[in-house]
Amino acid sequence: IHVRRGTSYQDRLEALKEQGVGLSLELHDNLPTEELIRMVQERQIKFTVADTNIALLNRRYYPDIRIGIPIQEKESLAWAVRKTDTELLKRMNLFLLEIRNNGTLESLYNKYYGNLNDFDYFDVKKFHQRINTRLPEYKDFIQKQADKHGLDWRLVTAVIYQESHFNPNARSFTNVRGMMQVTMDTAEEMGIDNRLNPHQSIKAGIKYLKTMFNRFEEIENSHQRMLFALASYNIGYGHIKDVRKVASQRGLNKNKWTDVKTLLPLLTQRKFYKKTEHGYARGREPIRYVERIMTYYDILKQKSTQEET
Repeated sequence: IHVRRGTSYQDRLEALKEQGVGLSLELHDNLPTEELIRMVQERQIKFTVADTNIALLNRRYYPDIRIGIPIQEKESLAWAVRKTDTELLKRMNLFLLEIRNNGTLESLYNKYYGNLNDFDYFDVKKFHQRINTRLPEYKDFIQKQADKHGLDWRLVTAVIYQESHFNPNARSFTNVRGMMQVTMDTAEEMGIDNRLNPHQSIKAGIKYLKTMFNRFEEIENSHQRMLFALASYNIGYGHIKDVRKVASQRGLNKNKWTDVKTLLPLLTQRKFYKKTEHGYARGREPIRYVERIMTYYDILKQKSTQEET
């Protein structure tokens, strides 16, 4: 079993050896757990040990790994300082307060702990395949259009995959068409005349996504703002506007996606949606939509980092 030297993994495995479990350890210096997981994926090694959340997260990047049994009971982690070091404690608490207020803590939590059990092997495996087989044909154009509107091309790519799996002829059950599944009205509004032309569809979809992003200008945090823009792209700005209004009425933060998304499923209930301006909607869909896009986006960011290094 391959693990990094000086870690709790090594301590636990050595404790198991002392209890009579037949293990052989290979210790590595300064090799991150994520790199060892990659080596398992590439079949350079057979086994490593990781924290559960790290293992679950890395299934996105390496869908062929298999997660085995836990080797110890669940444990808590905490930061600690000397009782006499009040200045460091104060700085730590201020730091934690700052990242909680500016959204950094929520973003980190969502990445490393949020929706990790919501894993569809076949979907993720297919995504990895298609970013190698289908994406290259459109990548340069996506990057050019995304840059034009100040958007991350990897996020746009995640949206395109969620909408059509990079299929220019895709059609939904509501009869939206093309790579970015724009409606007839949206196509006209964004200035294109052929939704089945992949370049026109990408151009219109990116422009429309940026339009949705701009509508939430009162949201200062750009990550939060994009989550609302994605949800609006899926379900419509009007429904998101309705739910944000209700969120404020109920004492929730209308500018925080985690607050607003708790109310979206209520749009299927008549006693709720009849009081809104835009009425009924399948409120669970944008939640799932946003989660899938952020998973694809995370995979693309990880692959970009690997390519750069």
